[in-house]
Amino acid sequence: MSKARSSLGRSAAAHAILIAYTAIALFPVVLTIINSFKSRNAIFRNPMQPPLPAIGDKPATFDLIGYTTVLGQGDFLHYMQNSLIVTVVSIFLVLLFGAMAAFALSEYRFRGNTLLGLYMALGIMIPIRLGTIGILQGMVATGLVNTLTALILVYTAQGLPLAIFILSEFMKTVSDDLKNAGRIDGLSEYKIFFRLVLPLVRPAMATVAVFSMIPIWNDLWFPLILAPSEATKTITLGSQIFIGQFVTNWNAVLAALSLAIAPVLVLYLIFSRQLIRGITAGAVK
Repeated sequence: MSKARSSLGRSAAAHAILIAYTAIALFPVVLTIINSFKSRNAIFRNPMQPPLPAIGDKPATFDLIGYTTVLGQGDFLHYMQNSLIVTVVSIFLVLLFGAMAAFALSEYRFRGNTLLGLYMALGIMIPIRLGTIGILQGMVATGLVNTLTALILVYTAQGLPLAIFILSEFMKTVSDDLKNAGRIDGLSEYKIFFRLVLPLVRPAMATVAVFSMIPIWNDLWFPLILAPSEATKTITLGSQIFIGQFVTNWNAVLAALSLAIAPVLVLYLIFSRQLIRGITAGAVK
């Protein structure tokens, strides 16, 4: 009985900590979304109050002026399109090249295999922003400044170390008998990779996709340096047009941030089951 109570107490404490952490993490998101539907005066008067219609003598705090301002800006949808293109293409390249490199490191044994894996893992610990000057010089030399290609190349290089690290660990668990059976049946290494291995590591692929998307979608540093032109602005950089030196349109800023949050939430809802499976599988190993 005492062991059961002790286990129940630990479980309740763990759930309480997780609930508290979730509330703290979601608080800024919820605050941003509810204030995006409020008038400017209501935002400053009581930011914690949800948007409400007019009740009696109390004026309405619900107002869509922020969204009408944002969507009225013809370029904002173009900024979101740029972000979607950069994010989707970068994630595709990260998953493709990361999975291929992870398969090679986990499947084939050669001299320097371990050292090469450690070298790849260094990219997780060393921020890519430390090489900003060199990256900018390279983009200027190749004429890629103010192009989406520059951002895609940088984000692909940024995401590969984590992708290789996660996927190689999962690919080591794929049965050798399955791969050898495919070789006996005459399958090439590419077919073994695409037909046999990749379907078995889908949870890990979803985990890498989510972890790679968030820093790409939210990044302001490289779009500001490599692609600041009007034609290549991303949504985070484009949202800065509502922030002025003396006057800031907080309704539009909050509405733009709320719209920017939406794709991340949609991706999480789509891949949440695969993401949880990938994380828990990694924890068990």
